[in-house]
Amino acid sequence: MLKMAEDLWSPIAHVYDPLMAGSIDGTDDVAHDHGIVRALSCKYKTNKQVAGDPSRTIFASRLNPKTDENSLRKCFSEYGQIKQLRLVRDIVTGFTRGYGFIEYEEEYSARKAFVQANKSLLDGSEIFVDFERERILKNWVPRRLGGGFGGNKESGQLRFGGRDRPFKKPIIVNSDSNSGYKKWDYKDSSHQKNRDFQHKDGRFGSERGGNYSRSDSREFRDRGDRGGNSERSYRSRERGRESLESKYRDRGYRNEERRNR
Repeated sequence: MLKMAEDLWSPIAHVYDPLMAGSIDGTDDVAHDHGIVRALSCKYKTNKQVAGDPSRTIFASRLNPKTDENSLRKCFSEYGQIKQLRLVRDIVTGFTRGYGFIEYEEEYSARKAFVQANKSLLDGSEIFVDFERERILKNWVPRRLGGGFGGNKESGQLRFGGRDRPFKKPIIVNSDSNSGYKKWDYKDSSHQKNRDFQHKDGRFGSERGGNYSRSDSREFRDRGDRGGNSERSYRSRERGRESLESKYRDRGYRNEERRNR
């Protein structure tokens, strides 16, 4: 079963799942941001007015705001004959939104652009190139509805499984001690429990507010713990006690001799 799971694993999603896309290894079973919740609840339908063959259509993004249709066509015509091109613009301002679609006459040309044009420079900007996913990937949910791929770390809504951010292979933890792999729960360890106790007791920046204090230091000295040399302190106390007992014992012997005289 484990071997089968490893064989079926792929860094690129073949069916879009918002829950998997929100996980770096595609194994999360709980949505960790509101965008994923929104994507799970929506029922997105592809735009039927979009024309062209998706297997021959390239998606280009992260374009320079100065990039126009002419410079985009000049760049992508190097990989084959272009059938149609569309640079997406804001319907109000008319400014480009930083991405566009290029459909080639031949599928070979689209694949060539997919391989060679990604991360190339266009008008001073490094562009991202991928195939159109809306009509290729089953159950696709666009970015504006909480889905999509990629994203920035600052947004807190990264999406994995695409070319930009592929899935990381999940680490399988075997609980069998004979296998050499064991998941260690730091919160349940004795070391952590000891640290928690020390925090409550006020020895490492306590709940009382403040760090290891001079009063705590005196308390340790009174207990005989001077910088961790407790064994040395114990021997020193024992020698002092034996010396004191010997002194009183000798004094008792001398008093008894005087009485006998």
